[in-house]
Amino acid sequence: MAEESGEKLKTLIVDDEPLAVERMQVICSKIAELQVVGTASDGAQALRLVDALQPDLMLLDMTMPEVDGIAVAKSLSKKSPRPAVVFVTAHDNYAVEAFDLDAVDYVLKPVKAERLERAVARALARRGDGERSDSAWLEELWIPHRSELIRIATSEVGRIDAERDYVRLYVGEGEAARTYLLLQTIAGLEKRLDPDKFIRIHRSTILRKDRITGLRHDGLGVWSVELEDDETLRIGRTYLPKVKAMAGR
Repeated sequence: MAEESGEKLKTLIVDDEPLAVERMQVICSKIAELQVVGTASDGAQALRLVDALQPDLMLLDMTMPEVDGIAVAKSLSKKSPRPAVVFVTAHDNYAVEAFDLDAVDYVLKPVKAERLERAVARALARRGDGERSDSAWLEELWIPHRSELIRIATSEVGRIDAERDYVRLYVGEGEAARTYLLLQTIAGLEKRLDPDKFIRIHRSTILRKDRITGLRHDGLGVWSVELEDDETLRIGRTYLPKVKAMAGR
């Protein structure tokens, strides 16, 4: 790890706004673990510099003309070794896509020094323990909350409800329970969740399977799931066969 060996993370800053690059250089100069080795103003230039400079870390703007940050990250996935990526953006609606690309973190503009330091700490941890998920399913979500994004493990999510173009995530239990809104359709999120752990019971509801304690037949073909907190939720007819199959019925 950089903090143990004295080596620094060679860092490439990528942003099409000169003032944003300058601001990021100033912030990086105050983080002892970083050494800025170059800057790029577009995605194509960034990829050329990755080959030339072999950076350990990229601070990558998400929205750029022609080759954007997502395209750059996809290209990096074919390289070995590949730099860790921290997305830096003014938009919070790409968080799911960013995590699909195995980004280390997702930092909102205007960037604060302490927030970038936390992202760098994650990059260092990944470098030290080789953390890189090979799972095909989402294991964490980045959720917009106040002025930043917070990371929520999918294992902490017990229920997901559709709210138009958003989903509401129910996290934790009892006094620690809380909810968050995420700009994502329930169908889109369902495709990214491990079907061994989550099941859709209704067009508006996904549940973590271990929250379900039983099924109840309410008559006239209507079924409900019983939850560990004694709550019951109706099962949509479309989803009933899959729910019954889960229960071995």
